[in-house]
Amino acid sequence: MTAYRPRILVIDDEPQIHRFLGPALEASGYEHIRADDATAGLREIARKPPDAVVLDLGLPDMDGKDALRKARAFYDGPVIILSARDRETEKIDALDAGADDYVEKPFGVGELLARLRVALRHRLQVKGAEPVITVGDLTIDLIKRLVSRAGETIRLSPREYDLLVQLIEGGGKVVTHRQLLTAVWGPAHEQDVQYLRVFVGQIRQKLEPDPSAPTLILTEPGVGYRWMG
Repeated sequence: MTAYRPRILVIDDEPQIHRFLGPALEASGYEHIRADDATAGLREIARKPPDAVVLDLGLPDMDGKDALRKARAFYDGPVIILSARDRETEKIDALDAGADDYVEKPFGVGELLARLRVALRHRLQVKGAEPVITVGDLTIDLIKRLVSRAGETIRLSPREYDLLVQLIEGGGKVVTHRQLLTAVWGPAHEQDVQYLRVFVGQIRQKLEPDPSAPTLILTEPGVGYRWMG
């Protein structure tokens, strides 16, 4: 029996992207599905939903963010944005529109494949997290709302805990400042980024082995945070 190969749909109008990304995907055990514009990509998603989508923002027939919004009406799989646009606002808008991650052109294939693996793992998780998260001697029980290290309870305030859960449920993908602030504090606080930084700092002090060099909660500068536990 032939092993199943995850189907990766690459929506990009640059032939050279498909020429070097296609073989890299195939060599890594994926099936490369090609679409040269948004219309073809959306048609392919509707015909046979892929395991993940790599989507360029600069498509000839439609802005990539518009294509993403259309896709999210009927597709819940991982979407990684691939674009030469390097402005932070572009990243934030794409992530808020439903993207799981964002890779800038020019990019390394190794980086893209790593982001793809994280995104595919996220899809296999229920609500982005298992009921009990264990990282070394740190345990986070999402059912009992308990956090402990080596059996000793770590006390988080209700807001700190809610923020931690939002990050964990991201399952390794970037969660934007706006998404976190809206989910934990409400829409009226979606611009209070400094407030968010303070709370993330407090959580790091309690959970990270070395808060000055965090490994559990990573910062995506100007965009948001990513849980790597």
